[in-house]
Amino acid sequence: MLSTLFAISWEPEIRGIVVVLISVVVLIGGSYLIVGTNVGARLGLLIILSAFFGWMTVMAAVWWTYGIGLKGPEPTWKPAEPVTIIRDAALLNTAGIIDGNVADAATPAETSANASTQLQAEGWSLLDEADPQRGQAVASSDAILQTEAKEFALGEYLSVAVFDRGGERFPKINDSLDFFAFFHKARYALVEVVPVVPQRTEPGRAPARPVADETQPHRYVYMIRDLGAKRQPAILITFGSGLIFAILCWLLHRRDLALRENLASDKTPVKA
Repeated sequence: MLSTLFAISWEPEIRGIVVVLISVVVLIGGSYLIVGTNVGARLGLLIILSAFFGWMTVMAAVWWTYGIGLKGPEPTWKPAEPVTIIRDAALLNTAGIIDGNVADAATPAETSANASTQLQAEGWSLLDEADPQRGQAVASSDAILQTEAKEFALGEYLSVAVFDRGGERFPKINDSLDFFAFFHKARYALVEVVPVVPQRTEPGRAPARPVADETQPHRYVYMIRDLGAKRQPAILITFGSGLIFAILCWLLHRRDLALRENLASDKTPVKA
């Protein structure tokens, strides 16, 4: 018995389940016990269930509004099609990322600068280093390069630029009246990375600062934004609980009408 109690107090999963079960039994069961002793078992069950699903509707509506509580998948960057990693700036046109050609240059660094100019000319925005969206895109590109594609290992490259395009919402009147802008265009990100010069590490000394290897062509990671479904569970709970709440209220209303009819029929005088 003691070992069982110690397991419940130590394991967070088991402890959480036990706490939820006790809360449900004590709060909902205790309320049903009090209401049921006053109005009867069946009517008490209808009242308690109506109160519970009404509370669930309000709570889920708050979750839906503020994006808290039970949440679905968060927005993330996913590899875009048909090509995710472009290994040369001159191939951006072939991959369908830009329409124009990148001007040839003598060095990969100059070719990269020409590609940056062409990208911005065709509507791509260069994100500032302090922009948090830049950090999110770089983190997602790191996962693609290191884990999925295994193009580089950690510390073998630098992220030098992040370009962003698309994602406009519609329909909206202006930037302040966009509450009904439920639709959006696809949003893309292009992370530019460059290999670094291999450096020898010496024991006891701080690692040297990475230096970009400008003799190698720059790579580009092409990604598309997946908006996820952060509020989807809250939306489903809101409409589901609201529907059950409405049905239970209708059952209570129908019972009140039947009770009124029965009481009125009992008061009808009997003719001799």
